Formats: sequence, C-alpha cells, structure tokens
Amino acid sequence: MAPGTQAGTSRRGEGIVERVPPTSYFLVSAVFHYLGPSLAVLLFAQVDVLGVAWFRIATAAVVFALWRRPWRMVRRLSVPQRWTLVGLGALLAGMNIAFYLAIDRLPLATVSAIEFLGTVVVATVGVRSRRNVAALAITVGGVGALSDVVLVAHPLGLVLAFANCAGFMAYVVLGHRIANARPQGSDRRGTMDGIDQLGAAMIVAAVVATPIALGGALPTFAHPILVLAGIGVGICSSVIPYVTDQLAMARLPRATFALMLALLPAAATVIGLVVLGQVPTVTDFIGIGLVIAGLALHQPADDDPHSRPSDSPHSFSSTAWRGSARAIPKERREL
Repeated sequence: MAPGTQAGTSRRGEGIVERVPPTSYFLVSAVFHYLGPSLAVLLFAQVDVLGVAWFRIATAAVVFALWRRPWRMVRRLSVPQRWTLVGLGALLAGMNIAFYLAIDRLPLATVSAIEFLGTVVVATVGVRSRRNVAALAITVGGVGALSDVVLVAHPLGLVLAFANCAGFMAYVVLGHRIANARPQGSDRRGTMDGIDQLGAAMIVAAVVATPIALGGALPTFAHPILVLAGIGVGICSSVIPYVTDQLAMARLPRATFALMLALLPAAATVIGLVVLGQVPTVTDFIGIGLVIAGLALHQPADDDPHSRPSDSPHSFSSTAWRGSARAIPKERREL
C-alpha cells in the first residue's frame, strides 16, 4: 500500500473513532476492568501471582508492538515526552504487580475501593464549584455503599493496595498527558497518537517487569491452556481497557474522567449479576443510584482549562446526560 493510501486509511479510521462518544469507550473500559481481574483470580490457583502479572504486562506489550509498532512514533517525540513514556512504563509495571499482590492478600472489593481513593484526589483537584463538591460527595457515598469496605489486618496487603492506589492516580495524570501530546512536526493531535505512546510505555513496562516476574510464569509454559489463559488476562486487563481509556482521555477533562471511574464498582455489580448470578442487594442498588446521580450532577468548571466549550457533540458533562454536550478545544488540552 502506498504511503498516501496508508495515511488516508489512518485518517478515515481516526474519523470513525472520533465519531464515537467518549463515554462509550469509558463504559467498555469499565466492563473489562473487572473481567480481567476475575480471570486473574481464577489463575492464582495454578499460576504464581507474579507470573499472572507478567502475562498481563508482556501480552499487552506484544499486542501493541505488533499492532501499532510504537517505535515509529517515539522517534518523533521530544526528549521530555520520551522520558514521560519511560516513567509511565515503569509505573504500569509497578502498579500491575502491586495490584495482583494486593488482591492475592485482600478481598478484591477492598483493593478496588482503596484504588478509588486516588481517583477522588484527582477529581478533587479539578473541582471549582460547590456543585462539583456535592457531586463528588454523592459519588463517594455511592462507592462506599457498593464497596462495603472493611480494612482487614494484613499490613503488607494494605501497603500494596495503597501503592497501587498511588500508581493508579499517577496513571490517570500521565495517561491524560500522553493522550493529548503532540509529536514534533505534527500540526494536529492524531487520535491514535496516545495509543502509540501507550504501546511504547507497555514495552518499557515489560522490560521492567520481566526480571521481577518472569520466574513466576516460566512453569506455566509447559501447560498451553494456562498460557492461553494468561494471554487472555493480558488482553482483557491491559489491551482493551488501556486503549479505550486513551480514546476517552483524549476528549474528557481529567477531573471528569477521574470522577467517572466511580462507575467501576457499579460495573462490577452488573457483571456479578449477569456473569456470576450474584443478585444485588438493596444497598447495592442505592449505591448505583448515588453514583449515577453524582455523575449526572458533576460539571467541569468554567475556569477549568480542560473544560471549555467546543463544537464536538460527544464530550461528557452533566448536560450530556440531557442531550447537549461540551468538548475540550484541542488547543487547550495540553497538560
């Protein structure tokens, strides 16, 4: 295929991607955010925890390398942008390892609730009005009702859970940074640029994680079914949710995206009902209702540089739930 044809195909692909509402990408991410860990927990009985973490990271790195060949993009980045990718890669490796070690010691609901504390901090940074404070309080209340958090007496597990919390908070910040970065020599931010940079960061993550976690995965290579299961964990846990995160982050304010992460406990409740047959309690329904109410009430502040009006019909805000919408102008998206 000629270069011009490839460029035209890429632009058409980006046009299709941009016509999909960013909230749709987030909902896909929310579903797979819990499907992946569910598969991982099942594997813990037969595969070392660090081995499962290695499969998650290595699978994502291979998929991104084959799909996007991100090293082409890296050549066009500035030195500070490259260091951001290195930092994000090391962060992804540490965050995923800490998460799996934590859920091996603590209930998944407890680790997930602690993880959400970081997103509350990120969302609070973007709050500029009493309305948003109220939205945040309602959303936190809903998450608390869904999570029913009980901190068990396992010091190492709690340390790992809070380490994952800090990592997830940094992931939201750095993820937005690469989602809105513009390579040198480019006069526009391409939709797939952030995904290419994410792919490069995942390769860095695999390099960092391999000396630490490969040993736990080596015995698994004698069992093809377990290898396939490990690959499935990587695709469900890192490829699909991270890609859809990037597509959402490119068009959602950072504070709004962080607050929308409160949908994750609600998504877990729905998945439990549909997949596992776990019927929600009255408290669960109250929690889901509070989360939705908080998200509907939240609105990016007028002085938030990531939340100015634009012509895009797909940006998320409180008015988007009522049929109209706002977007972030491209020239204001840089963090």
